Amino acid sequence: MRLFTWIEAATMITTCLLGCAPEAPEEGCAAPASKADLWTNGACLRGANIYQRRVYPDLDGSAMGPGAVGPPYVPGDFEGLAALGANFVDLSHPGIFFETPPYELDEEVLENLDAAVDAAAAAGLFSVISFRTGPGRNEFVFMNEEDPEWVGESLDDNSVWWSEEAQVAWAEMWRATAERFRDHRAVVAYDLMVEPNANALVDAYEPDAFYPAWSGTSYDWNRFYLEIAAAIREVDFATPILVGALGWSDVEWLGTLMPTDDQATAYAAHQYRPIAYTSQAPAAGLTYPGRLDADGDGAEEDFDLDWLLSALYPVDEYQQLTGAPVAVNELGVVRWAPGAAAYLSDEIEVLEQLDASWALWLWYPSFEPWVGNDEFSVANGPDPASHAAMPGNALLETVTEAFSRNTAFLEDAQW
Repeated sequence: MRLFTWIEAATMITTCLLGCAPEAPEEGCAAPASKADLWTNGACLRGANIYQRRVYPDLDGSAMGPGAVGPPYVPGDFEGLAALGANFVDLSHPGIFFETPPYELDEEVLENLDAAVDAAAAAGLFSVISFRTGPGRNEFVFMNEEDPEWVGESLDDNSVWWSEEAQVAWAEMWRATAERFRDHRAVVAYDLMVEPNANALVDAYEPDAFYPAWSGTSYDWNRFYLEIAAAIREVDFATPILVGALGWSDVEWLGTLMPTDDQATAYAAHQYRPIAYTSQAPAAGLTYPGRLDADGDGAEEDFDLDWLLSALYPVDEYQQLTGAPVAVNELGVVRWAPGAAAYLSDEIEVLEQLDASWALWLWYPSFEPWVGNDEFSVANGPDPASHAAMPGNALLETVTEAFSRNTAFLEDAQW
């Protein structure tokens, strides 16, 4: 694989400003002939994420279930997602190697991943394997970003960004994963790292503040991800690779990803903008469409379809620049946000106009201790005090209508 140079990128930008566009797919999404077709032939994949992490018994007690990974998902959970019309699930899952030295295979985590992939396949769902954690990176990286008061930063392990040993082990973990799943017909991509965040360690929260100062260092994801991808391609030439950018894969950082000439690689972004709206508290009352401080500069602005078009422009720009496929494999809004159904409907419409596959955050398990942990549930309706399914609610109808456009299904795959 070859990394584009900045000179090549600048040349492509100039050309695209004169009116270039990606070539239209020759075929639609039905009966794909290869796994790569699912990423290159338009918005072929519409589904949702499941979330699992390592269980920390001293902190979690029984809240995450009895196994090494939780919360537990059972076959019926995948069947419920498929019943809505989804055709894929993004398995946001801990990596199969231990997070601390010696970086070796964790059989219990692998067993859980095997079960999730097989349950998804039995429900008729394609699956993407996305590793949240692994050598030199633990779940507290995410936990403390979301709630720094829970356990504190002392438990964070982000050493993958400065440890050569951990980076080598992360690549070895993916080589072992590819060997395990390369022949599994339901596995249609490997997402190399969920929300890379090296920039946060050096307090660089804008792309211009990170590049080129840290280019070529151990913090440079463009360098690191190529090593991981090369390890995969040593054993698996066919399964697509999915790569998100630094900045927690925020769509604003998508343009920092340097693409390769690997024809089975797609590029990914996560879209939760504006956070003030999509993660608002129940009493906040921020509505779509409406007016709010969407960019945190202290001034309100119109928040509507035009705002979404602008926010998602980096997807279009990246496709125009590189001709490469882009997916938004995490997007979501809290279920009680006023206008959530309209927001999600408009967002999905924009993404599909951009030929981008997408996955909701989050599809929840039926595991009883997790009832009530349902902020992003499309099934449970807009009342934050209710934690039961609400058939026919507007958010759920928006999602099922979008899922009804799926034409690519595992049972029809031609591989």
